[in-house]
Amino acid sequence: MPYTQSLLASGSAIGYHAKAAPPTVTMPRLKAMVSGAIGGFLDVAFNFNTQAMTDDNLLGQFFKIGWKMVMLGDETWLKLFPGLFKRHDGVSSFYVKDTVQVDQNVSRHLGDELSKDDWDLLILHYLGLDHVGHIGGRNSALMAPKMKEMDEVVKLIHSSINQSQGNGQGRTLLMIVSDHGMTENGNHGGSTYEETDTLALFIGLRNHVFDYASVINQIDIAPTLALLFGVPIPKNNVGVLIREAFDSLKEDKHLRALELNSWQLLRLLQAQLSGLPCRNFPCDAFYDHQSSGSTDCNHETEDMLCCLYIEATTLYTSWKSKRGFESASTKDYSSAAAAYYKFLKSASEWLSRRSTDKPVKLLALGLATMFVSTVILSSLMFCRLREIYHGGKQQSLNLNDSMNGWSLDETFILSVILILVSSMTSSSMVEEEQYIWYFLISTFYLLLLRKTAQSLCAVRFQSSFFTQNGQSREGYFRMCFVFLLLTSGRVLRGWHQGGVNWTSLPDISKWLEQAGSQHVKSLQLISAFLVISIGLFALFSIESKGKCFQMVRLSFLISGLLVLLHITKYQDYTFSSTNYGATLLVQIIYAILGVATIGTVVALPWVIPFSTSKICPTDNTISPLFLSIHEKFPLVELRDSLYVIGWAYVLCWCLLQLLLQQPINTTPILLLLLQILAGTLYFARSGTHHKEWVEIAAFYYLGMAGHFALGNTNTLATIDVAGAFIGISSHSTLLSGILMFIITYASPMFILLSLVIYISMKNMAHLVIPEKAGPGDHLMMMLGFSCLVPLVINSILLTSYTVVLLLMQNHLFVWSVFSPKYLYVCATAVCTYIGVFIVATTGFYAYFVLDMRKQKPYSC
Repeated sequence: MPYTQSLLASGSAIGYHAKAAPPTVTMPRLKAMVSGAIGGFLDVAFNFNTQAMTDDNLLGQFFKIGWKMVMLGDETWLKLFPGLFKRHDGVSSFYVKDTVQVDQNVSRHLGDELSKDDWDLLILHYLGLDHVGHIGGRNSALMAPKMKEMDEVVKLIHSSINQSQGNGQGRTLLMIVSDHGMTENGNHGGSTYEETDTLALFIGLRNHVFDYASVINQIDIAPTLALLFGVPIPKNNVGVLIREAFDSLKEDKHLRALELNSWQLLRLLQAQLSGLPCRNFPCDAFYDHQSSGSTDCNHETEDMLCCLYIEATTLYTSWKSKRGFESASTKDYSSAAAAYYKFLKSASEWLSRRSTDKPVKLLALGLATMFVSTVILSSLMFCRLREIYHGGKQQSLNLNDSMNGWSLDETFILSVILILVSSMTSSSMVEEEQYIWYFLISTFYLLLLRKTAQSLCAVRFQSSFFTQNGQSREGYFRMCFVFLLLTSGRVLRGWHQGGVNWTSLPDISKWLEQAGSQHVKSLQLISAFLVISIGLFALFSIESKGKCFQMVRLSFLISGLLVLLHITKYQDYTFSSTNYGATLLVQIIYAILGVATIGTVVALPWVIPFSTSKICPTDNTISPLFLSIHEKFPLVELRDSLYVIGWAYVLCWCLLQLLLQQPINTTPILLLLLQILAGTLYFARSGTHHKEWVEIAAFYYLGMAGHFALGNTNTLATIDVAGAFIGISSHSTLLSGILMFIITYASPMFILLSLVIYISMKNMAHLVIPEKAGPGDHLMMMLGFSCLVPLVINSILLTSYTVVLLLMQNHLFVWSVFSPKYLYVCATAVCTYIGVFIVATTGFYAYFVLDMRKQKPYSC
């Protein structure tokens, strides 16, 4: 931006690094700049559904004194301040694929507005630079041209200002600000330096050669503008006026501005600290050292603030009494100004840490509700465990001894919860949570390897020659699955260097990006082809000739081919296509996947034949790759239906991720699919070596490890906003929000959907009492643990972290670390409940349809 740089170099502009408070998203940052207040972290959610601002703010003050205001650009301003603008033309800020029209829509009005004199305040909010970052990152090829375009806008406005001032039309202040920064990949929302470092540039105050390296707080803009234009400071402001902006004022006006700012902050202090005795505070130290012009306010926080305030007011009073006499000096003025700034900085820092109201009763009610929910779910879980593994009827069954005692893997699964809860109290462990999940899941895989090796040794010593061969073969199969889990897990760990502190370290994704986009494209195509091939192989290996099966296969085959077409033709590595053909193709894929998946779920239980043939290798209706599910089990067609429906869920989810995820994440999706297959086949072949609740918990942990392996962290900056607009022709908060959720929680939901396949393949015959089992027993046997275990783990973590957040409410990193993490914990709870609901609804629906058909058969 050469023209803007020339203004800084010549002293025509004063520039600052303005530090923004998290969350670094648009709506709360705009509110901070116009009110000087620090909002709550829940503003992240409100950012997608902005409501009118009711707090005292600059625009409201300007409106009261009769200013005429015009706004062009981001429609967030219109939602925050409805009815305040004389003219406006808003554009959506969330449709990030548009980097051109959003800015042209602002600039097309600029010439006309600059030629008019019927407004007092003109707000221009350009979105293109932000959108370029979301699409291609800070180093996008579109970044330099976009910044050049912004530089031309600055030049046009400044030239118009100079011309109007030359015609005697008065002085005009041009202020250039950014609401937030961005990370290297162009996202924002967190608290890193790149995200909180914003611009504040004042043009038109006075010629002043100034060091741009100076840092202010973004909230300092509100009191500065209020005092410059002579309106009251917003009453909830915690900012401090910017010193250099008042250099052109006379000494008495500068000190008066400082006094007004101090009074306003003092009122907030008195509201926070009832009975703050500043008026009668015995600041003896100051009076003892008044002659030296300085004092040491070494008291507790409240007393120190009072001491600083009284020191400033006393020096100001002393300066006023000497004004007009020879004894008045620049030193007295400087001492008074320095004392005021010292008080203002201290008060601002103290208030910033305590700016959020805490509704104690609502917090207590919410925490109590979470605790009761956790107790209820845990009680149901323990009742289910006692009924299955310790019930009197079950003791007669020939189960392994491990089923009636605590084994190492069970102890480890429970220890994981304790480790996670303990780690929540450390800000560093919250920032680098991915390492905890990687370590825990890798350790569990090693436990599986140990148990498999022990079972192989036991078979050799205890079995006869004829049974030893078959059991050893099963053991070796399980050993291969464990090695596949370990290998794929290790690659996933190294794919993204997540977290906060070590993102600069090399990882596989960085190596591929440095190697060039062609390498990424090739790997993306190979991985996508393998994912689609595995899913289609599972569906085509079912040797049923029914029309329903043929339609399911054909639908997913067409969807897979269209996804490959989209990757090959439209999906560029650095830029998300905005042309009509790409959007239409994705919409067609969405439609086919939706119809195929929902159709499979709804229709399959009605058309699957009641016969002796089952979907298992012993009946030659599925490939030998998959385990036989031909067991003595009532309503075996239910397991057949769930097997096909489960693969429909998994393949649909995989195809969605291939469309929405960044190209570099296609291989992790393949690795996650391999881990799910390996884990399912291992547990299906393990028989009673592991309790079912242990297996479900292991899948849940795998989902969380995969969540971080896809590049997600506990900061909001890693949320992929650009992908949330793939296939959307115009902005829709609901649709883009759903797509953003699908991208962010790809792995946890992937695991939950795959539980339908796990249920269909798991041998549970040993848990059934044939002569006593009823329909409810059958259903509970299949769905009980798959639904309860994820809910129990999630409720324990959610309740525990809520307690941690309340305990850490005054922690230094409560807004930058603990609050974003809590949003993720809550979103994970939503994901878990949605996934469990899908699994439970699928099982119930298929069961009752088949049960009704069984009681009243009809021809298919």
